[in-house]
Amino acid sequence: MAAADQTDFFAPDAPAPDWPAAAKPAHQPLAARMRPRLLAEVVGQDHLLRAGSLLPRLVAQNRFGSLLFYGPPGCGKTSIAEAIAHETKSRFVRVNAVMSNVAELREILAAARRQPAAGTILFIDELHRFNKSQQDLLLPDVEEGTVRLIGATTHNPGFYVNPPLLSRSHLFRLEPLPAAAVAGVLRAALTDRERGLGARGVTAPDALLADLAVLCDGDLRRALNALEVLVLGLADGAALTPADLEVFARERRIRYDADEDEHYDTISAFIKSCRGSDPDAAMYWLAKMLAGGEDPRFIARRLVILASEDVGLADPQALPLAVAAHHACDFIGLPEAELTLAHATLYIATAPKSNSATLALGEAHRVLKEEPVQPVPKPLRDKTGTASKQNQHGKGYRYSHDYPENISGQDYLEKPLALYTPKTAGWEAKIADRLARWRDLKAQLKGKSGPA
Repeated sequence: MAAADQTDFFAPDAPAPDWPAAAKPAHQPLAARMRPRLLAEVVGQDHLLRAGSLLPRLVAQNRFGSLLFYGPPGCGKTSIAEAIAHETKSRFVRVNAVMSNVAELREILAAARRQPAAGTILFIDELHRFNKSQQDLLLPDVEEGTVRLIGATTHNPGFYVNPPLLSRSHLFRLEPLPAAAVAGVLRAALTDRERGLGARGVTAPDALLADLAVLCDGDLRRALNALEVLVLGLADGAALTPADLEVFARERRIRYDADEDEHYDTISAFIKSCRGSDPDAAMYWLAKMLAGGEDPRFIARRLVILASEDVGLADPQALPLAVAAHHACDFIGLPEAELTLAHATLYIATAPKSNSATLALGEAHRVLKEEPVQPVPKPLRDKTGTASKQNQHGKGYRYSHDYPENISGQDYLEKPLALYTPKTAGWEAKIADRLARWRDLKAQLKGKSGPA
């Protein structure tokens, strides 16, 4: 089978290989050769693997069920799965969801049923790629314990894993690796003569390895592959220099995948930075989105929403400016549209904030949902048409322009409500003063008759 590796790493009738002492074939990529062999060798995931944490305890007792590892590329999901299989001496079957299918899954599960004592761990990389029927096929064997599933995904399992499968699994979120952790592994790979590049005798200063780690954005596999390319391009015994690293710096790719978690997390940070009036943070997240290839119109749409949701009446110019930015993105295009987005982002981030429109609309929806719907008062109803005139629709309406400041003293609800509470920031402070003055004027006019 091309898509699944069904090597019985720890078959019950054979001794387990001594992985910590075993060297992997030299033709394998450096990232594969340097893969951790024990949980204790995994770096950068201390929140999951520190002594006494849940996952190491479950593995030590070999009493875990199905596990889901969720995190960005190169953070250690596969490494942890293989280390668990090694430490529990389980039969390890690896499947890549991109290449697998239902027929292959049926065969794997049937083989696991024939070897119940082997304690099969079925590792499915990119589990989010499996459709509903493929995920459902796993349920009976996961439920019975025929296989223990370890799924790895870069996507939020809450959106991509079927609820029945998710409910039967322990979910663990892995974080991008800190640059210091990545640099430490790079140093080990550079000096390890058995699995790494130590036989080449190439040297590198710590600062250069730290820079390479930063360029790889917490992706250890990418960092190791980059180091291997750099070292293989040098003579034995040479020294890596900053000039050797320049090509990677020029071609640095920001980890930012449309329709994946990085997309949603970054736009969320952008929105919250604008709302929190931090123009520096807002510009950083804007630049990250643009460098990652985000659609500028998507960013502009979020700015239009922010202009009403979070700036509102505190600065009424925010909405037309954001709408203008959206139109500009359409007819200017990148790269010049980046300037327009920067303009609009800074305006909204530095504008006074008010969510009074959001709160007022929410309160209106609440009243409509929880209280009887009010009829339109007769003076406010349309009076065109014979039936309307016969029913005296519009009678008693006071034309606002006939009164000082357009305040007639008339009510526009049968049961008056207080839904809008102005804030005191920016332009809205003037609105608050105006409304207070109108309330006083209305109270003075209350009950007085006016022109119909």
